[in-house]
Amino acid sequence: MALTLPPTVTPRAFARIAEINAASGEAKALRIAVEGGGCSGFQYDITLDEPANDDVRLEGDGAMVVVDPVSLPFLENAVIDFSEELIGARFVIDNPNATASCGCGTSFSM
Repeated sequence: MALTLPPTVTPRAFARIAEINAASGEAKALRIAVEGGGCSGFQYDITLDEPANDDVRLEGDGAMVVVDPVSLPFLENAVIDFSEELIGARFVIDNPNATASCGCGTSFSM
């Protein structure tokens, strides 16, 4: 079985997760999942959630990002970041495995 390298999480993303948790009073993890659908074939599902036993856990700055084993190969070597722009703020994923993506940034193809 081939090993899959987990994604990298930037300090800015960990800091934002910590801010969200501090404001809500809960210690949730940011879950990054890949599902079929979207305009390009796959889409990211980004939610706050409790870690599951089989999740890959990425921790930093008192915060956690989790990825389920099915989504992990789709996110190999990806970078999870947090971006603040004039049009809004969001978690973004720079995925080197994606061959195309749509304008919304949540749908991609491989």
